[in-house]
Amino acid sequence: MSSGDEVVVALDVGGTGMKCGLVRPDGRIVHAERHATEAARGPEAVIGTILDVAEGLAGKARAAGLTPVAFGIAVPGVVDEARGVAVWSANVGFRDVPLRELAQARLGLPTALGHDVRAGGLAEARLGAGRGGGHVLFVAIGTGIAAAHVVDGSAAVGAHGAAGEIGHILVRPGGPRCGCGRPGCLEAVASASAIGRRYTELAGAPTTAAEVADRAAAGEPLAGQVWREAVEALADGLATAQALFDVETIVIGGGLAQAGPRLLDPLRGALRGRLTFHREPRLVAAALGDEAGCLGAALLALDARP
Repeated sequence: MSSGDEVVVALDVGGTGMKCGLVRPDGRIVHAERHATEAARGPEAVIGTILDVAEGLAGKARAAGLTPVAFGIAVPGVVDEARGVAVWSANVGFRDVPLRELAQARLGLPTALGHDVRAGGLAEARLGAGRGGGHVLFVAIGTGIAAAHVVDGSAAVGAHGAAGEIGHILVRPGGPRCGCGRPGCLEAVASASAIGRRYTELAGAPTTAAEVADRAAAGEPLAGQVWREAVEALADGLATAQALFDVETIVIGGGLAQAGPRLLDPLRGALRGRLTFHREPRLVAAALGDEAGCLGAALLALDARP
């Protein structure tokens, strides 16, 4: 075996689908697959699918003359990375699942388990839009909003595995009720799902955040109002984050980042207007797309190798 033969088996598990691959130590994906999570089958079935897919990938690697040296898994929810336990995930039904132990027993490979957004942030900081910056904040804006604070290539986990929950910064007291139960959280105002809900409430017709962005760009007043509300709330959340973390670069990812300059340009200006003595961070779009979580899972596994 030579180092040129080595690959990592990597899985990014979401509530709907799994992005899976064989990843070289330099971050190149040499084989990629997509599989349905089918979370409605229950957590045991999802665990079975994760292990089956990973075992299949390891077999494909060996058949191609490659050597799988580690296995990395990224999952949503609360993750105890030190113990390798998926503590809680509403999306896939996990409750205290010892996923690292199960994976090591099945594949016989050193295994790392991490949080999906932290994994994505790790990849963007080391391989993507934040590359070269020592202090990076990756913010994923989709159905919800979450972040990863990466310092010198390592993502902060927090004392209880819940670091980065920027979506639950209170930005609008008395505002829309968040899924966590409190009114006015950032993700209840400015996530992609929140933007669609707000427009639908006001217009009376079901609409997505992407459609709101298009209509706002076309000059529709109502869409423009809803879009501005979201941008202002995001700027409030990011200003708080910058006061706490003092990063060089903020990388915006997730579905809402697809709006590109229509999001980033006004957000950059709104953030600048909220900063006083804090340095303005570079605000950029994510570069790795939906492969970031899979790449980050591979990086976690490589970092954890004995």
